[in-house]
Order: sequence, then structure tokens, then C-alpha cells
Amino acid sequence: MSMFSTGILVLTSPLHTLPLRIAPVLSSAAQLVDRTLYVHLHPGLNLGSGSQPRPVFIPPVVDLSKLIARLYSNAADVCGHLDVRVLLTNVHAQSAACSGTTSPNCPFPTPQPLSHCPEVVLTDFVLQDPHQSHQVTQCLEKYAGHCYVCRPDLPSVLLHPQLVKLQEKEDTLKDQEDKVEPLETYSDVVVGGTFDRLHGAHKTLLNISCLLANRRFIIGVCDQAMLKKKVLKELIEPYSLRVQRLQEFLQDTKPSLEVEIVPLDDPFGVSIVDPLLKCIVVSEETRKGGEAVNKKRIENGLPPLVLHEIQLLKDAHHNEIEEEKISSSSLRSRLLGTLITPPKDTSHLPYLPYVIGLTGGSGSGKSSIAKQLEAFGAARIDCDKLGHEVYQFGTAAYHRVLKEFGPEILNEDKSINRRALGRKVFGNQEGLKALTDIVWPEIALLVKDRIKQAKDEGKQVCVVDAAVLLEAGWTDLVHEVWVTIIPEEEAMLRITERDGVTTEDALRRLQSQWSNSQQVEHANVVLSTMWEPEVTRKQVLKAWNLLQKRIQQKPEGH
Repeated sequence: MSMFSTGILVLTSPLHTLPLRIAPVLSSAAQLVDRTLYVHLHPGLNLGSGSQPRPVFIPPVVDLSKLIARLYSNAADVCGHLDVRVLLTNVHAQSAACSGTTSPNCPFPTPQPLSHCPEVVLTDFVLQDPHQSHQVTQCLEKYAGHCYVCRPDLPSVLLHPQLVKLQEKEDTLKDQEDKVEPLETYSDVVVGGTFDRLHGAHKTLLNISCLLANRRFIIGVCDQAMLKKKVLKELIEPYSLRVQRLQEFLQDTKPSLEVEIVPLDDPFGVSIVDPLLKCIVVSEETRKGGEAVNKKRIENGLPPLVLHEIQLLKDAHHNEIEEEKISSSSLRSRLLGTLITPPKDTSHLPYLPYVIGLTGGSGSGKSSIAKQLEAFGAARIDCDKLGHEVYQFGTAAYHRVLKEFGPEILNEDKSINRRALGRKVFGNQEGLKALTDIVWPEIALLVKDRIKQAKDEGKQVCVVDAAVLLEAGWTDLVHEVWVTIIPEEEAMLRITERDGVTTEDALRRLQSQWSNSQQVEHANVVLSTMWEPEVTRKQVLKAWNLLQKRIQQKPEGH
């Protein structure tokens, strides 16, 4: 069990051996830290010399750039739950670092505050003599306290990963020790991206950009128009939250940089008009975008930018619908079926049966999901069928609808002609509201009756399958809201094939409903049927199993 929420890991191994040590060191650190792990690089730091070591500037070199990518890649594999952040305050070309500082060899005139205060300091430093342990931990604590604002009485831990087997491999790398290739740096660097749910690939891009930038770092963050074609765009974090997380990460990583974060409403943004920019950082898949930026810059009479390309990080945990690289879309797909927002207070409802309100736009596959939940043991309440019931001859709703809309809505047998009624209210907001004010409360009464019936039958879960759950205000009848979403283009295709209507009619139908984004705002759980049926089945099974756990954790007062 982890003992600390935040730790700082001081890596002391020589730069040429660190790539082999990263995975076991991170694995050991993850047993002690469970939220944020800061990584401070000081290759060659000797904590056992007998004298107190001081932080120094280390130069940006190509191997350091490779190490950062390796570190985030390994972190995704062995401790994906941790928020790992590589700190670069002490990484700077000596000539630039010395200018204007009173202590030219010390990157920390005062301890640097971090977003999350470290509660423990860890290191990969290997003791040559077991009797040095106390001396080394004391040196480590003082060193960390000199660099960063840490918890008082900071405890320290010497990690002892299984490094013996690595010794032979490390020996073969010794000849690389002297082959240090400087990394070219630039005054002003730019990158662009969505930066949704900041992950290892984002952090690699940001860290390497911070390595390259000496003065200013501009980040274009995709907004609105640039999000339209993103997978599960409804689950993308709000722009303000993505910016806030970037600011926090960069303030921790390299506080000396002048950071500018700007909204990106087209593929180019400021990159094609800022004359001070020198370098754009791209990945293998965005290199063409970088080349397009340079083409535009030349058209605008500006010099082209240096394209610094980084490799994509492989995702060892991806499944059949996810990308092979670490990506935000994969992380969003993993949210499907999970509780993305805690349920609101439902103490006014009986705890059992536990009621799920299932909704979604036309063509979203809502009813097929309701049937799967029914197969798992839930009682299904089909509000579309209940809608037919309230119109039946002789009911209270029947008489009120007839009085409101006249006898021309009746069939010859005196039953309500729902098509004729539909024509009366189509495009007529007042008429539609008059109708729903009559019908929706009556359906709600039937829903309550069916829930009571399910309780009498001993059902633990009810699913209220209702396209208008949110519009009708029926959320007070349910413990949780589950929403099914698919892209609008796919919904239109399904509606035209299923109902034999035109594309225009399908679009009008969708536009008359709440949008996916509006519905997701009210969702506790989101599902999507945009992939193969087996993928949907796995989502629903995951959602069902997690629901069972929530039901078993009965809150107080029930």
C-alpha cells in the first residue's frame, strides 16, 4: 500500500545507464507514491562522498531528450496511475544559465515551490557501503530541501531495484559515456494540440519543448472548431481546465520560461504570423502539419521554423478500438461505462430498486443497451410504450389532449392519430409545450408505478429507457443518468436506414433533440455504440459490474 501521495525522485545514475534503470526504479517508486511523482535529474550526483552535494546546472543534450521520452513511456507501462512530471529547472546551457545570476553554478537561489508539496524524497543512488545509509539519506533530504519546497522533516528512501542483471548491459554502454551530443536550443518555441487529459505523450512533447526553449514557449490549444472531428469529443475536458493543467505542469517543469497559451481555432494559429518563433515541435504524425506551417510562413514573408520531430509513445495497454500510440482518444474511450460524475443526492428515493435513467439521441443505440441491461437482470421500463398508454381512449391525458387540439386528431375509432397530432405541433413551440405539459407528467406517474412493481418483484435494478428523460425533468425519478452517444453523421445514417426518411428529415429530428454535449453534461455514465456490437457489449458489462459495486456500497441513511 502506498504511504505518500506526492514524492520527488532524484535520479543520480549516469545518463548513459539511466534508460535501463528507469522501469525498475519507477516500479519501486510506485509502491510508495500514489498520486504525483516529480523526477529531478542529476546524473553523477554523489550522495556518499561525505560532503553535502549542491544542485548544479546540467546541459541540454540529445541523450537527455531521449531519456525523457523513455521515462514517460516506461511510466505509462509500469505506473500509469501516477502523474509523473520531469523537472527541468536545473537543465540549461551554462552560458545562458550563468548570465544575471549571483550564483552561476546553482539553479536554485531559493527552493522552488511545486504544485503538490513532496512528502518523500526517493533516489536510485546505490550504496557502495551499507554503513553509509544514514549519511546518504541525510544528504538526500538536505539536497531535495535546497532545490524544492518540501514537507518539513522530509523522509527519504533509497530505492533498490534489481539492478544486478543490468550491470552487464550497462558495461556495454560505457563507451557511450563520452559521446555527448549537445541539443540545439532556441529562443522561442511553439507547439499545438488538444492536450486533453494530460498524458505521457503530452508530457514528453512539453518537456522536450521546454528543453529546446530558452526564453518563450507558445502553446496553441485546440478549441471548438478544431474539436469537431475528434473521437468522443463530448468527453474532451473544457478548454479552461486543459489550460489550467498545462499552466500547472509547465510552472513545475521550467518556471523560468515565458509561457503563452492561446486558443487554436484553425490548424495554424500564431505559428504563421509570429516573427520571433524559431522552432516548432512535431511528432511523426503531425510533421506534415509543421511543413504546412512553414509554407504559410514563407507566403507571409517569414522565415521557416526548425521542425524538431519527436517519436510517438507506444501504448502497451491499447485494445482493439484504441490507437497503438498513447492518445487522448484512447483515454476517453476508457471512460465509457465508468462513473464520470458522482450521482447527485437521491435520499428522497428508496435505495432499491436502484434506478438508472437511460437516454440518448435518436439512432444512438439506447434501446439495444437497455435490452442488454435487461438481460443482465434489470427491470426495463420502456417510456415509448408508456407514451402510447397515456394516449389510450378514456385516460385523463386522452381527454385533455382532445380538448387542447380538437377532434381532427382522432381516427374513425376515436383513438388519437399520433401522426395527425404530430403535424399539429411540428414547428409550433407553444403547441408542443402544451402537449408535453399534458403527457409527460402522466408518463412519469406510470414510471413510478412500474418501479414499484419492480420492487414488489424483488428487482434490484430498474432501467428507465427514455429518449426525453432530461427534457421532461425525470431525473428526480432515478439514481443515475446514463447517456448513449454516437457522432451525428452516424446517427443520421442509422435513422435514414431504419426509418426510410430523408437525410434532411433525420437532421431535423436530431436538431430538435438535446445535443450529445448537452446530455453528457447531465450524465453519470456515458456509453457509445459507434463500434462493433461486441465492443458495446463489453462497455455495458463493465458499466453493469461497476454499478453492482456501487449498489453494494450502500450509503448511510438507506
